[in-house]
Amino acid sequence: MNVALIGASGNAGSRIRAELVRRGHRVTAIARHPERIAADDAVTVRAADASDGAALSGLLAGHDAVISALPFRGSDPETLIGAVKAAGVSRYLVVGGAGSLEVAPGVRLIDTPEFPDAYRTEAAAGAAFLERLRREDGLDWTFLSPSAMFVPGERTGRFRLGTDSLLADDTGTSSISFEDYAIALVDELETPRHVRRRFTVGY
Repeated sequence: MNVALIGASGNAGSRIRAELVRRGHRVTAIARHPERIAADDAVTVRAADASDGAALSGLLAGHDAVISALPFRGSDPETLIGAVKAAGVSRYLVVGGAGSLEVAPGVRLIDTPEFPDAYRTEAAAGAAFLERLRREDGLDWTFLSPSAMFVPGERTGRFRLGTDSLLADDTGTSSISFEDYAIALVDELETPRHVRRRFTVGY
């Protein structure tokens, strides 16, 4: 596929870029700091500010899918969704957050007393982005939430998928590496199973 990746130089974005290239996809890597992206024959690097919807839509046009790997704080869902739609791309995958996942029926992780205040603004913005997508009927969107600990690690290919509930292992730890997250996201790109839905990945 010909895939546009917004936020291609970040922690998640760089692993997703590598996974796309590993599987033979062509990538347009869009970043505010393109100098952070290593040259690759399968990657075309473009500088862009994601807050400029008109410029962004021009870069997205002609792709089979768009993946957004941007932090939610400072991102405008209307601008991003509008740019994808204006570009004429129907498939839109979003690197989500864990805060909107449920830890009990009707109780989100972000609503628990233990949720760190340092991450609350980002998590709330991610939850709002998901709710905006759920009202969107003009895109085949997917929102993939990581587990609570989203960290550098190994590419093992061994993980579990869920829907709206936080995944945790037998010790109560909820985690996923950037590398295994990238596998799950590109799997969904290649074989869509969660169109217009949120799902989650964890160990």
